[in-house]
Amino acid sequence: MTQSDRLETGIRGLDTILCGGLLRGASFIVQGSPGAGKTILANQVAFFQARQGTRVLYVTLLAESHDRLLRSLSAFDFYDASIVDTEILYISLSKVLREAGLTGLIRALRTELVRQRCTMLILDGFLMAKDGGAAASEIKTFIAELQSHAALIGSTVLLLTSAQTEAGSFEHTMVDGVLQLEEELVGIRGVRLIRVAKSRGSACVAGLHQFSISSGGIEVFPRLEALGSTSNDETHGIEERVASGVQGFEKISGGGLLGPSVTLLMGPPGSGKTTFGLNFVSTATPEYPALFFGFYESPTRLRIKARELRLSIETLEHGGALHVYWNPLRENLLDFLGHRLLDTIRTHRIRRLFIDGIAGFQRAAVHPARQIEFYSALTTELREMGTTTVVSLEMRGSSGSAHTPLPEYSSLMENLVHLRHVVIDGELRRSFHIVKMRDSVFDNGLHEVHIGQGGLRIGGRLAIPPDCPFGCPLAADSGQPLKSGREPWQP
Repeated sequence: MTQSDRLETGIRGLDTILCGGLLRGASFIVQGSPGAGKTILANQVAFFQARQGTRVLYVTLLAESHDRLLRSLSAFDFYDASIVDTEILYISLSKVLREAGLTGLIRALRTELVRQRCTMLILDGFLMAKDGGAAASEIKTFIAELQSHAALIGSTVLLLTSAQTEAGSFEHTMVDGVLQLEEELVGIRGVRLIRVAKSRGSACVAGLHQFSISSGGIEVFPRLEALGSTSNDETHGIEERVASGVQGFEKISGGGLLGPSVTLLMGPPGSGKTTFGLNFVSTATPEYPALFFGFYESPTRLRIKARELRLSIETLEHGGALHVYWNPLRENLLDFLGHRLLDTIRTHRIRRLFIDGIAGFQRAAVHPARQIEFYSALTTELREMGTTTVVSLEMRGSSGSAHTPLPEYSSLMENLVHLRHVVIDGELRRSFHIVKMRDSVFDNGLHEVHIGQGGLRIGGRLAIPPDCPFGCPLAADSGQPLKSGREPWQP
């Protein structure tokens, strides 16, 4: 099947789950409860197609006036009053349905499609046709005759209905495709979902996908783990060593991060994770641009922080080498965040990425069971796009645990790095420990961390007694002070 056999919807993400768009000349049911977004979806498709040269006949069987409908649509960016009544024709046939039934309705639809030379028909209020007292055999005849005539003139049909018809109903068996829209309550928040319940003669991305409605209309966010990778080249830049921007890191890591790769940077609050990220992105160049994708600190706060550390991220931003995206912890959608991240990387050809931190994705996961598959798809895509990624993960407690919270993380990340707080000689110290660095020879000792001008720096090893191999946590009271084996910092 070629793309010429498809009709693009113009709705971002919808054509993706439809594997290219609606089949030209086919019939589709768009089903959902009142307020699910059926009318917005249909009109967004109509306005997009009208701009492509398609004449659209929008027929309503509802009592709502067209003026009221158009006033509602005028709030959306896709609405264009200049093509209403020229390329998109709105008519009401509710009176015809009441007085002449389905036989009169199909006759009127045939007449209008031919007279207006329309190649797309949207029938809003199909439920009214079903509830008009017609027998099942009459509705079957109506659908069959409508499909026959639409196929004859090459017209694509959308039937909008609020009826909760089952998958085995005759309506579903007769049409070529079914789109189901719904809103799921997760706790006290609502999540909009769309599903391609049927797609005759075409593949589709099965299952439920999140979508949103904004002033731009509908945007669908296909489940990242359900999509095929855009690249099959997993060896892109596999021998490249990427500088971390952290003084002392290359010495203990065997020359820097092996890119493209993903590094998980674990640590409690205040241990230096964000500072490490600022060092990492501060090495960006116009040829190797970087992205700081954060959830906690606003761009203004990050710039102030970098300024205090003498890291010139503002200069990099002005030169286009660094991009800072902030995603406040609100009611985010997991797939929205994933697609926003990947789209930004593609647009700006990002080669260095710092995500601060992964908990922002976790809090957006209204269905937690799919997190590992999501992270696997995301990290695979990042590698295949040639991006070297560092992700921060906040650990609980002041000192943090030496173990990852989910065992699957270890297999998803090439490198694991642990930042901690320890008490030595009665003083609070920061430590840095490489847990794993795939395909590299590294120093696995516990090193002291310094934060100051220039950002985060890694010093010498800490001498820790055997009975306290990771230093004493803040809450511990060993009864004996630990002796520091710190080496003086050599700038």
